[in-house]
Amino acid sequence: MRKYINLHKNYTSISGNYQLKLPLNIEYMIPDDDSVRLLSQFIEEMDLTDLYSIYSRIRENQATPHQMLKIVLYSYMNHKYSSRAMEQSCYRDVNFMYLLEGLPVPDHSTFARFRSIHFDPCSETIMAEMSNFLYEIGEISGDAIFIDGTKIEACANKYTFVWKKSVSKNLARLLSKLADFVAECEEMHGLKLIYENRVKIKHVKKLRKKLYALKHEENIEFVHGCGKKNINSTFY
Repeated sequence: MRKYINLHKNYTSISGNYQLKLPLNIEYMIPDDDSVRLLSQFIEEMDLTDLYSIYSRIRENQATPHQMLKIVLYSYMNHKYSSRAMEQSCYRDVNFMYLLEGLPVPDHSTFARFRSIHFDPCSETIMAEMSNFLYEIGEISGDAIFIDGTKIEACANKYTFVWKKSVSKNLARLLSKLADFVAECEEMHGLKLIYENRVKIKHVKKLRKKLYALKHEENIEFVHGCGKKNINSTFY
């Protein structure tokens, strides 16, 4: 009986789930009405002379200022603000790959330098050019300016917001205190500022000017800080 010898090796036993493929053009994967196409075309038609003037030279096989600006703005459009998120998106997101046009992915420090060194000095000019371009093509009328109601904190504390309702509620109390303070100063220093019992901002400015003049005439020194008496209407 002849013994069967298997000379064929199973070459697919350790292969992965993916086969070798040639590089594909990813542009066909992006819809024609995708926002990334609009952004790319929009920036291509812009005059970025100021942005390019900051660069001493542009290296080959590296993202150009046009491409860097596209990636940064598109990242902002998608609520990705960190440089590391931009780098990660260039590796994983097809739309970012489309903007990069097959060039090597910049690292996060490159994005950080672009925003702080190159984009920041000319950001106002670029944004103004965007607004002018939108006005020329009829996307904005220019008849009115709208404020989106964004609240900006004075410091990193959630209790530092100033709300409109709070201001309106305490406005009457504030005006009453201001009137009492002006009347007290008039009586104390023999001044006459208010007529018809109505306190206006010009009266407060006039009072401030007279009080500072009195301070210099009598060599009065204001003191403040720990251990000092803190009464606004008192001079030391």
